[in-house]
Amino acid sequence: MTPDNQQDVRALLNTCADEPIRIPGAIQPHGVLLTVDEQHWTVQQASANARQLLGLAGDIAAGQPLSRWLGEEQAGLIREALSNGHLEEVNPLALVCGALQLDGLLHRHDGVVFIELEPVLDEAHRPSLDLHLSRTLRRLQTAGTLEALYEISVNEIRALTGYDRVLIYRFQDQGHGQVIAESAAPELDAYDGLFFPASDIPEQARELYRLNWLRIIPDATYVPAPMVPALRPDTLQPLDMSYAVLRSVSPIHCHYMRNMGVRSSMSISLLKDNQLWGLISCGNRQPLQVPHALRAACQTIGQVLSMQISMLEERQAQLQRQAKENLLKSLAAAMREAEGDVYNGLIAHPEALMALAEASGVAVIIEGDVHLFGRCPSVEQVGALLKWVQLQATSAVETSSLSALLPEAGAYQRIASGLLAISLPKPVDNAVLWFRPEVIDSVSWSGNPETAKHLVGDRLQPRESFNVWKQQVEGTAQAWSVGDLYAVSDLRRSALEADLSRQVLREKDAVRARDELVAVVSHDLRSPLTVIVMQCGMMQRVVAADVSPSSKRLISAVDTLQRATSRMTNLLEDLLDTSKIEAGRYSIEPQALEVSQFFEDAWTLLTPLALNKFIDLSFTGEPHLKMFADPERIFQVLSNLVGNAIKFTPKEGTISVTASVEGDLVVISVVDSGDGIAADQLPHVFERYWRIREGNPSGTGLGLYISKGIVKAHGGELTASSEPGVGSEFRFTVPLAP
Repeated sequence: MTPDNQQDVRALLNTCADEPIRIPGAIQPHGVLLTVDEQHWTVQQASANARQLLGLAGDIAAGQPLSRWLGEEQAGLIREALSNGHLEEVNPLALVCGALQLDGLLHRHDGVVFIELEPVLDEAHRPSLDLHLSRTLRRLQTAGTLEALYEISVNEIRALTGYDRVLIYRFQDQGHGQVIAESAAPELDAYDGLFFPASDIPEQARELYRLNWLRIIPDATYVPAPMVPALRPDTLQPLDMSYAVLRSVSPIHCHYMRNMGVRSSMSISLLKDNQLWGLISCGNRQPLQVPHALRAACQTIGQVLSMQISMLEERQAQLQRQAKENLLKSLAAAMREAEGDVYNGLIAHPEALMALAEASGVAVIIEGDVHLFGRCPSVEQVGALLKWVQLQATSAVETSSLSALLPEAGAYQRIASGLLAISLPKPVDNAVLWFRPEVIDSVSWSGNPETAKHLVGDRLQPRESFNVWKQQVEGTAQAWSVGDLYAVSDLRRSALEADLSRQVLREKDAVRARDELVAVVSHDLRSPLTVIVMQCGMMQRVVAADVSPSSKRLISAVDTLQRATSRMTNLLEDLLDTSKIEAGRYSIEPQALEVSQFFEDAWTLLTPLALNKFIDLSFTGEPHLKMFADPERIFQVLSNLVGNAIKFTPKEGTISVTASVEGDLVVISVVDSGDGIAADQLPHVFERYWRIREGNPSGTGLGLYISKGIVKAHGGELTASSEPGVGSEFRFTVPLAP
């Protein structure tokens, strides 16, 4: 084929992939399709063969009531069936048109009702069908292996339907399909084990197989019956027949069937996790009309087979997973006990690590250092490969054809065509990469996949030859099993758990060390600070009688030194409290406290600060109210809140402190008439070192943070609300005394 022809074929293949198979505008003529507007019960469209097949008068046409087409009684049966809601329970609906008995299949789609009518075929065999189906389902449910499951399915469906050939066709990851089971007439060529190219079933056709359990073509040489009118009268768009049993199929597919020597076919979808896993494909050399009851039985077999495939594959995966449990346990223990990085535990057991994924080589990267075991690419090649793995934006990468994804890997495909890789979420390079060597093999195709479709004139045609065509495959390793993937995923989880455990221990050790350092520093600094305070007092007494300018300067310096020392003492106390709060070791000694006495003591100590700014400070509480709190700690909270209120309330303002009962809690509220706190700052007031407000240059920024911690240690809550220009309110709760 010339390059120009190849380009033309590719262009037509793209066109084929976009073929409007959902809206063919016609049906297969062995039945009739009517679409009905459910609101007015009029026929919107009808297949062109409807009047002839149903024996109707020539003046019946689309736009007329359904009762005009089928008679009032039959139209009533359809309306009643549609009102039940569960159409799968009424399909097929037994209908009569003149002397013709019909199977009616109903479904709703895209705003209209589809009524598909097929003449009833001879069903004298129905009693034996029920027995046959029951026996088949029992055999499927007791099959112990996938191979036995496949064999039962193809043999039973062929015996039920009479098709020349029934096979199971499984889709591969690359899109190709392989025949994995077959029952066929002796004179036919065997397809078992052969591969079929992905282009045989385009993506949009696969999606229709996923949506519909069954698709049937009684005679591939049929002449389509177009819909009349061609477009829907309500939308002026083609009719979407995605779920129609009678939907006409692509002419290319009919040509494909004829080239295979097949006149009739039936396909039953096999689904796993709602994805198309494969097909049961039936073919016959002569036209074959399968009654609806038989089709329903085959569909049931396909549905049960789908469930059994999922169950047995999961069972196989679990057995593979269990077989690796001991290896996983030993590697997980090695990672937990390893010094330094958890991956150091893996490099100490390379044989077990390779056996876990049945690999011929493994590379372990720890903080950029590459450790190789078994048959591996070079250190430089592994480094480049790691960068590619990291670009995949996934925690695990798996392929059995690495060079197809990364052309540079072709340089070492003999030793690493298969790749399985995991990494941990760390800022440094770390990963484990397992390798499998290339396995040069030959794949048997049903015809040459390169010529699956070809040009005849300017039209794309399916291939004419289905003879076995062998292709040598290079750059491919033995595929990783589900058990391999499970094992590697389990190993990564164990590595994450070990690594997180180490991080938690390191953080706990760091917090403990910090707490001990703060405690030691606080203790050791208190003594010299106490000496400084005492010396400052003595110096003040010595120079008090001297009124000279130099003495005044000395007194001022001593005052500054005392204030700085006092602030340092407060900061040390705050840091020690902060450390205890963060470590969860802040202890309190609660007792029953009379709120009135508590307020009286607070008023005595805090009023002088308020009088300096002519602020009206009031304390009000319910009589005989008692709270259960640590007196020293809860006073620390109240004095901090009132002190802040005094500090940020203008002269001649007001501050009110109240206590009330809410349930089993005492609520203490501090309300000021200050400038308030900006809305963007209010959520941050309880954070450490928050002191953004002007006029608080001397604060440590820890007061509110510590206050919240103290209240929390009492089992209460400290909250703040504020309105700029009006004032702020801080509320905290403590338990009511028992």
